[in-house]
Amino acid sequence: MGDDAAGHLGRNIAALREARGQTQQQIAQLAGIPRATWTNLESGAANPTLAVLVKAAAALQVRLEELIEPPRRIGRLYRMASLPTRTRGAVTVRKLLPETIAGLEIERMELPPGATMGGVPHTGGTREYLTCERGQVELSAGGASWTLDSGDVVVFRGDQKHGYRNPGAVPAVAYSVIAFAPAGP
Repeated sequence: MGDDAAGHLGRNIAALREARGQTQQQIAQLAGIPRATWTNLESGAANPTLAVLVKAAAALQVRLEELIEPPRRIGRLYRMASLPTRTRGAVTVRKLLPETIAGLEIERMELPPGATMGGVPHTGGTREYLTCERGQVELSAGGASWTLDSGDVVVFRGDQKHGYRNPGAVPAVAYSVIAFAPAGP
């Protein structure tokens, strides 16, 4: 690996670990590699195998390329048009995160007056959090229903049949956070 790439690797790995608030021991254990190997990666003097890099990227939940790229920018702007959007009937659903976070999905829903949308039941143990930003949103799940006004939040089991409806006369905006249950052994 070239000097620049090794230096980038060390700085990026240390910054990503620190941003997660983990010690070298914790992240090395998560990655399944010895702490000494992790320390060597962060030193910038390492010449790791591809297998070690893959384990480090997985533990840090980033693409492999992100480990050796020039140091990360302070921030990156993603324009609304660049975020994945889909329509389900009259409802527009847009992902709020440009990157994947394992086990988590966050979406923004725009529901015109009277619009409805069925939710997809997820794996057992999944929890969903729905908050209404504007207008009114009615959530039906597991035989119960809740009407949310601006600022309200409902937490429910996402592993059952559920649906969303705008009962009002004005467009509604809601945010859905899905915390997927961890995969079994």
